[in-house]
Amino acid sequence: MNAQLTPRRLALAASVLSAALWLAGCGSPGAVPGQLSGAKAGASGAVPRASNAATARDYRRDAARHVYDLNRSRIYSGQLPPILYAVGTLQVNLDTGGKVVSMHWLRAPQHAPEVIAEIERAVLQAAPFPAATRLGAVTWTDTWLWDKSGRFQLDTLTEGQQQGD
Repeated sequence: MNAQLTPRRLALAASVLSAALWLAGCGSPGAVPGQLSGAKAGASGAVPRASNAATARDYRRDAARHVYDLNRSRIYSGQLPPILYAVGTLQVNLDTGGKVVSMHWLRAPQHAPEVIAEIERAVLQAAPFPAATRLGAVTWTDTWLWDKSGRFQLDTLTEGQQQGD
C-alpha cells in the first residue's frame, strides 16, 4: 500500500490528533496533566496575598507557606524522625493567577501511592497559589517529607531531621 501524504490524509490525521488531544484533556474533573493519582481539586476558596518574589527559588517560600497555612493540622512539628515513610519531589506549574496548570514528579514515592494522592490533593486544594506578580507564570518545585503518621514538612520550610543512631 502506498501511503502518500495527500491533503485529505493530512486533514484526517490532523482531526484525529486534535480529537485525541481534546480527549486527553478531558480526564477527571479537576485533574491536571502529570497527575499520577485520581485526586480531585477542591479549591480552598481563599485568595492568597500576591507574591513579590523575583525568582522561582524565592517563590518556593511563598508557595510552601501557603500550603502550610491551609494544612496546619497536617504539618509535622519539630524535627522529623531519622527514617521517613516517603519522600517525593514535585514540580507544579502555575499560571499567572496561581492556578495549577500541570504537575511533574521528579521523584514520586511509588511505594506509597496513597502519599502521591495526598500530595496531589493538597496541591490542588491549595489553588489558587499566590500570584507571582514579578514572574508571571512560575514553576514551583519542592520536596515533600512524609512521616508515617500522615503529617509532612516541605523541604523549603523543614525543621530538619533527627540523626539516627
